[in-house]
Amino acid sequence: MLVLFTDFGWQDPYVGQMKAQLAQAAPRVPVIDLLHAVPDFNPHAGAHLLDALAQRFPGGSVFLCVVDPGVGGPRRGAVLEADGRWYVGPDNGLLSVVAARAGQVRTWRITWQPDDLSATFHGRDLFAPLAGGIAAGGFPGEQFAEVGGLEVNFDAADLPRVLYIDHYGNAWTGLRGGLMTGETELEIKGTRLPYRRTFSEAGKGEAFWYVNSAGLVEIAANRASAAETLGLKVGDVVRLPASSENRLH
Repeated sequence: MLVLFTDFGWQDPYVGQMKAQLAQAAPRVPVIDLLHAVPDFNPHAGAHLLDALAQRFPGGSVFLCVVDPGVGGPRRGAVLEADGRWYVGPDNGLLSVVAARAGQVRTWRITWQPDDLSATFHGRDLFAPLAGGIAAGGFPGEQFAEVGGLEVNFDAADLPRVLYIDHYGNAWTGLRGGLMTGETELEIKGTRLPYRRTFSEAGKGEAFWYVNSAGLVEIAANRASAAETLGLKVGDVVRLPASSENRLH
């Protein structure tokens, strides 16, 4: 399957244009819209979200990943095979957390480009044809050069910041759930939040933290928007007890 992961949103034509390319390159391969609301221009947040969300996809899945504020500049394109899944996208850090946490990794630099390559839409013109080709069962090795690793790498340690806010107002963080225990309080913007295992354990309107279905620590409120209640935005720092902070690296 082909899995799309972008900051394109739904109100513009970009997702549709990219899917049109995929339909030509891999007409019989299902396309899954995983997320088109990665925080705009933010490959750092995207890198942690991609690693968390990719884990439930089967081996052989091909992720077309485009959060690419440097498109048209000197950044390169990359293909990554990590623990049996494939990732195609810009080498700007977006694929680096997946690469760092995987047990088995191979990396290629994209050397091919089409004659009609747009300067500003490599997702459609460069990455989509290559991802479609891989998903359709081919590996156009003449279009890649194997390299020792990615050029841009973010720190793959857990990230104590808000990465993403969903439409409910729940704030996903870059902390994996295994870092913390149920007795730990979490602090953000001066407010200390208790742990609740599920929404039903919280009082109506109560803000809390829990481990979401992607395995990340999430700040939520029962039947309310935690983002509005607490004034949260992407990038806000999450503070942990010292015993937990020591486990970030």
